[in-house]
Amino acid sequence: MSEERSGTEMHSGQFRLLGQRRFAPLFFTQFLGAFNDIAGLGFETRAIHAVQVPDPSTGAVVTPLFLTSTFAQSAPGVHQGYEYSRSHNPTRGAYETCVANLEGARFGFAFASGCVGATTVMHLLSSGDHVVCCDDMYGGTLRLFERIFRKLGISFDYLDLSEPEALKGAIRPNTKLLWLESPTNPLMKLVDIRALSEIAHASGMKVMVDNIFMSPYFQRPLELGADMVLHSSTKYINGHSDLIGGVVITYDVELANDLRFTANAIGGVQATLDAWLCLRSLKTLAVRMQAHERNAAAVASYLESHPRVKRVMYPGLPSHPQHALARRQMTGFGGMLAMELDGDLEGAKRFLSATCIFTLAESLGGVESLIEHPAIMTHASVPKAVREKTRYRRWPHPCQRWHRDVRRSHRGSGRGARSDLIK
Repeated sequence: MSEERSGTEMHSGQFRLLGQRRFAPLFFTQFLGAFNDIAGLGFETRAIHAVQVPDPSTGAVVTPLFLTSTFAQSAPGVHQGYEYSRSHNPTRGAYETCVANLEGARFGFAFASGCVGATTVMHLLSSGDHVVCCDDMYGGTLRLFERIFRKLGISFDYLDLSEPEALKGAIRPNTKLLWLESPTNPLMKLVDIRALSEIAHASGMKVMVDNIFMSPYFQRPLELGADMVLHSSTKYINGHSDLIGGVVITYDVELANDLRFTANAIGGVQATLDAWLCLRSLKTLAVRMQAHERNAAAVASYLESHPRVKRVMYPGLPSHPQHALARRQMTGFGGMLAMELDGDLEGAKRFLSATCIFTLAESLGGVESLIEHPAIMTHASVPKAVREKTRYRRWPHPCQRWHRDVRRSHRGSGRGARSDLIK
């Protein structure tokens, strides 16, 4: 995945510009010092303090918002570590390093969306390369692979990887990448990241894990052997339904250099203001994820006992077929669940249109409670034959996050009020 690189590279707090090394400015150097000082502290502490030190010029406690496109140079090619915000920006750099720290890594790259992050990763491959993917995945990722990158000469196979040994039969000499989701979108299937990473690495493959549903608070795929992690920061990372963003994270220096070069060349980086908002939101990620999980578990338990619900897929339920794996590789079960109603599509539509607390909308991970039907909404681009095979068509897909006050009002309305939504 490597190639000849030019332009600016970063290695351990230094910048290399046209073959010369120049030390990063004080602001960035302090970031790195803070990163090293808090390495052994807890998740919540690192979310607040990792590379977030008072601004040396003003003492501002909050990381400054550098809304600038360019940076002054004292002489041609001589600058303080920043030259153009598409390549580097201090605000975006602080966010990238903090979210990477929470995933147990050193390198993060913030993009304008999760799809741009996925696109940048795929541009590390070449025509003729082969990718193995899990068979249940976000419809936008499938569309990107099939409608864009297959035309560029990259081939894809989609497998049920519930049993890791299934991967061995799909590996070819030109297989370069294993693309995983766990839990998957929308069927909440899990894969054994550690076992699959071991098999992939034995064949020289890199492993990417879409960790959107869990966030780094509940699952850290790099610690399980993955090489890269993808987040749509639109979702849990930002958590307020007010921006679009993505981030790719790795601990591998060579991958980081390739990603940095490709991100700069393609140019789909995250806007500085959006990166600042994501950095702000990381401070509350832990408490938000705790609330997501607590409320999703309550809803899943209720739905599982309802006579009009055929099945609930939530990793925290003992009835989930991979509950034991969830307990082994995750520290929590998240705020997403899927359910199958006892009825037809028209009945599902009536249900989706009758909810009160839940808003019928795409996305997830915000403070609102959302509900959707994948085949009609987020996975509408998935071919019908694939939907039939994976049963997207019959799975209304709630995205759970309730505030405490919402839960109290729900309790106050009585159990019968909730049952009316499913009748």
